[in-house]
Amino acid sequence: MRLAELSERSGVSTATIKYYLREGLLPPGRQVNATTAAYDEGHLRRLRLVRALIQVGRVPVATAREVLGHVDDESLGRTIRLGAALWALPHDPEPDEEDPAVAAARREVDALLERLGWETARELAPLSPVHRSLVVAVATLIRLGYPWDAQLLAPYAELMHQVAVRDLDFLETHASEEEKVETAVAAAVLFEPVLKALHRLAQEEESARRYGIV
Repeated sequence: MRLAELSERSGVSTATIKYYLREGLLPPGRQVNATTAAYDEGHLRRLRLVRALIQVGRVPVATAREVLGHVDDESLGRTIRLGAALWALPHDPEPDEEDPAVAAARREVDALLERLGWETARELAPLSPVHRSLVVAVATLIRLGYPWDAQLLAPYAELMHQVAVRDLDFLETHASEEEKVETAVAAAVLFEPVLKALHRLAQEEESARRYGIV
């Protein structure tokens, strides 16, 4: 398809598409002649992902470029490629290691991972921004007087593992490695709000079943 058709099908203006091309967020099209390039379904899929990152996820352009660089890195194995792309997404600030609540939270998170047998998560903990985000969240709970420990967190972690199984089952329905990683990144931005909303709806439903609605 030509640029005009790509713009029409994606709902993204030609000026914005040209900006994404200049910034390296979208791969160049196949050159037809000196002034015209052709684009395919891969460009359309990537364009939707870029818009999800920037518009919905509020990801800065430089960060989006880093994420997409990992998506396109064919030298990486699937797990590292997927992890690198997701780690490049924005995360919480670094925990304050001088805070006693952070030290307590780190102990509970480490105990949780050991309890679950999540060996990869334990090995990657010193590098993982996701691990740090969990420590920060648990530290906040502890600091505010809600001592969520490994025992309380474990059932929730086990439920999230079931979600992860479904996530990866869905990724397997896509043909290429690039599509798999693109889908995982899009889900991190677009589907996590769905999970949050479903959680709150489930709480409402269970509350009504237990206590009534009046």
